[in-house]
Amino acid sequence: MKRIGIGIVALVVIALFAACGSSGEKTVKFGVFEPLTGANAGGGALEVEGIKLANELYPTVKVGSKEYKIELVIADNKSDKIEAANAAQRLVDKDKVHVVLGSWGSSLSMAAGPIVKQAKTPAIGLSCTNPLVTKGNEYYFRVCFLDPFQGTVMATYATKNLYAKKAVVIREVSNDYSVGLAKFFEDSFKSLTGDENAILAELNYNTGDTDFAAQLTEIKKFKPDVIFAPGNFTESALIVKQARELGIKTQFLGGDTWETPEFLDVGKEQVEGVVFSTFFATEVPITETSKIFLDAYRKKYNKEPAAVTALGFDGYLVARAAIEKAQSLDRVKIRDEIAKTADFPGAAGVITLNEDGDAVKSAVIKTVKDGKFTYLATVEPPK
Repeated sequence: MKRIGIGIVALVVIALFAACGSSGEKTVKFGVFEPLTGANAGGGALEVEGIKLANELYPTVKVGSKEYKIELVIADNKSDKIEAANAAQRLVDKDKVHVVLGSWGSSLSMAAGPIVKQAKTPAIGLSCTNPLVTKGNEYYFRVCFLDPFQGTVMATYATKNLYAKKAVVIREVSNDYSVGLAKFFEDSFKSLTGDENAILAELNYNTGDTDFAAQLTEIKKFKPDVIFAPGNFTESALIVKQARELGIKTQFLGGDTWETPEFLDVGKEQVEGVVFSTFFATEVPITETSKIFLDAYRKKYNKEPAAVTALGFDGYLVARAAIEKAQSLDRVKIRDEIAKTADFPGAAGVITLNEDGDAVKSAVIKTVKDGKFTYLATVEPPK
């Protein structure tokens, strides 16, 4: 009799769990797809900070009469393209996430692109600026500007503010972001100067390199007006540092990847005065969301946030808003609502996605002054 009783109780418990399961999912899963180890770990950590802060402030999402908890499923793509594809596959297949956020590093995002597309799971890039991230992929979006705009911004600064007529470009050839941004800068610089020979040299290095004596010796021969060096924060800081030690005083220009604590830690006083483009400046809050983000971040961390941290915050909010607009946990419906994002007040600015899923936004120019990233100007996108 006891065995029969236990069996009946077990069946009742199973039936209750089944009933709970059939009523719908208890959580909404946001896949956080970032490099937490490897060469890009510093950047990935900054974006995760923003995502986690948004999750603390807005931990639930309402669909119909139900309030769902938003669960962050964090996957380390290890700063590697193959690992990135594996991490993305786990997020969509095993973890069954409703949306993917990330990744720092356009190459890593591009590795995940075919996977999220095939799984029909929407992804929102945070700071991946290479145009190929979203090109031909209706399931990948982004809340940052693109490299064609960023390249033009820095070429314009070089020619209009520094009166530069000749430049040397030094690229991280194993990094799609660096190669792409270098090309956009070169094309714009040539156009602005009206000189097809305005780029004196295009020098290369690989991710992880630490000795740049050969490249810098070449640069010294050319005597350019500016040096454009878009690359990862560690290698870029070493390039500037070693250039200064060799007596090269030429103005260095870079891109958004420079804005990390590691860039300052590695470069120290030698990176004083460099100029780069980025997404957001704490000195000029843009929206009410900017103020909410800044207040919460300063209270939690007692420091100023990086621009990509604000973008992590924004990606989370865009995904959450899309679910509430869709009033559904269906991934295709969520994707459709993300695509409609317009005039969304994010921390790093107002977000409107174009037909390619790209945000049309302003850029910020910063310098390093007294060991800190300091705001110089805001550049609006062309109308």
